[in-house]
Amino acid sequence: MTYPESPRSLSSSAWTIEDSEALYRVKGWGEPYFSVNAAGNLTVSPKGDRGGSLDLFELVQSLQQRNLALPLLIRFPDILEDRLDRLNACFAQAISRYNYTGHYRGVFPVKCNQQRHLLEDLVRFGQPYQFGLEAGSKPELMIALALLDSPGALLICNGYKDRDYIETAMLARQLGKTPIIVLEQVEEVSLVLEAYRNLGVKPILGVRAKLNAKGSGRWGTSAGDRAKFGLTIPEIVTAVDALKAEGLLSSLQLLHFHIGSQISDISVLKDAIQEAGQIYAQLALLGANMQYLDVGGGLGVDYDGSKTSFSASKNYNMQNYANDIVAAVKDACVQHHIAMPTLVSESGRALASHQSVLVFNILGSSEAAPITPQAAQEDEDLIIRNLYETYSTLNGENYQERYHDAEKFKDDAIAAFRLGYLSLTQRARAEQIYWACCQKIQIMIQQQGSVPDDLRSLSSALSSIYYMNLSVFQSAPDCWAIDQLFPILPIHRLHEEPSQRATLADLTCDSDGKLDRFIGQGQTKPILELHPLEPGKPYCLGMFLGGAYQEIMGNLHNLFGDTNAVHIHLTPQGYDIEHVVRGDTLGEVLSYVQYDSEAMVERIRIQAERALQAGHMTLGESQQLLQRYEESFRAYTYLSSH
Repeated sequence: MTYPESPRSLSSSAWTIEDSEALYRVKGWGEPYFSVNAAGNLTVSPKGDRGGSLDLFELVQSLQQRNLALPLLIRFPDILEDRLDRLNACFAQAISRYNYTGHYRGVFPVKCNQQRHLLEDLVRFGQPYQFGLEAGSKPELMIALALLDSPGALLICNGYKDRDYIETAMLARQLGKTPIIVLEQVEEVSLVLEAYRNLGVKPILGVRAKLNAKGSGRWGTSAGDRAKFGLTIPEIVTAVDALKAEGLLSSLQLLHFHIGSQISDISVLKDAIQEAGQIYAQLALLGANMQYLDVGGGLGVDYDGSKTSFSASKNYNMQNYANDIVAAVKDACVQHHIAMPTLVSESGRALASHQSVLVFNILGSSEAAPITPQAAQEDEDLIIRNLYETYSTLNGENYQERYHDAEKFKDDAIAAFRLGYLSLTQRARAEQIYWACCQKIQIMIQQQGSVPDDLRSLSSALSSIYYMNLSVFQSAPDCWAIDQLFPILPIHRLHEEPSQRATLADLTCDSDGKLDRFIGQGQTKPILELHPLEPGKPYCLGMFLGGAYQEIMGNLHNLFGDTNAVHIHLTPQGYDIEHVVRGDTLGEVLSYVQYDSEAMVERIRIQAERALQAGHMTLGESQQLLQRYEESFRAYTYLSSH
């Protein structure tokens, strides 16, 4: 199998913005929100195909002039609203198409992005649809209770629960809210019964089923008998009996299941919905007052734009998703002559991912210089002569064979060095010729436009390293933790051919702080095509589709804190800056690990006085140090581009 290198590797024709769109797959993952303009800059259309766009590079430059330094997280609430409108429109169309007599009431899982401004916007945008929230913990329940004021909107209460959680949710009914307590552990049945006896407030209950149908990929274990949450079928029957004995069977109104955060293959959803529809119908036949079927999360995001069942993609669209759910649930209800339920989905990833763009600058790079080895002499070691012969006889027909020859001779050189038969200088000479072979082979691969399997590692081995003003652990933790792929590309210079092949390294002193897996056509690439850096000029990249989970899961490795964030709203005149959320300062991140800035300044002052008295520094130097030290506590944790 061979892999494409780029749309026009080493082509003689002029590079175009269409070439960049194809290379970075912008139309695949970005439509209808992102595209490239005639100036070669990435544009964002926050309202999708309803019109209006912003030049992202010009926007970033304008924000920098407002003292918002990179890295910078830009949130577009208009995109969030558009995603919400699209989701509800898809279910409305499916309900109409299949003559479904129930309704759709979506909820947003707070865990996907707990940022206050985002949730406030989402609740406001969702009011026409009675769109609700899902809480998976006590803190998230507190957020949902405070923010959710839409009449008729659901508050789905998931996660581990104690008595306080359950009683708070039950009492919230008295506020006119619709909290549904989902039983996910067997022990929660008795907790609910105790709370009912103590409060006298009748709850609305749901039950999460462990389906036999399993998801695929990383989140495949969210379903099945070994799933973390949910009740098995025997446990559900036992719960029904317990509720019936207490006179609370009419409170059981919802069935919930979840088969994974990112469903890549629509067939997985089809199987799960079919099984869940039968469970729902059987619960109704057992006497439960069933009203809602919650299909959980999983509506996928096409991170690589390939529209395949690859883990970073999905082989369906939002309308397919809604159609399959509506059709399957209707079939089950018609089969058993029961009323069709209100459908609920917890589509957090699909709603929140697109609305945020992380922009960061490149601080510098390191590249392997082109090597032209001197010809081997007759008196040089045989290994070196063999390596040079391999180099000199390389051509477009034998490069794959010669690559394996070079690998063998390099290994021979290292083995000879270990045994003392080659000097350090001779080993250096051997390695130099080996890398010259690799560079020559890489050029031939680019000319042919495809990469044989056994030569794929060459691109990575010969790639440049571009150094990001960013912490992967803080801003893209899923890249490090679960090998998540996000689209990454320059936000300008897209009318120029990106001649450098690079991996990305972050600011942390950690070898895992890197990005060396990038989106391709239904597969990953070990390198990212970038432009040569221009001295004195900024080079800015964007990371896209990271609006779900990344912010809250980021950590303080090496004490790099939250980035600056800004909310941009599209207007007829351009845009409004709705909110500015300043990133962490050095003083703030140090306080998170119990350091007091005033005490630290005092320690440095004492040390400076001692150095002054000992004659190690002048008074001016000591004051300069103290001033610089104090000012640092108010500075951004990331590097300045000045």
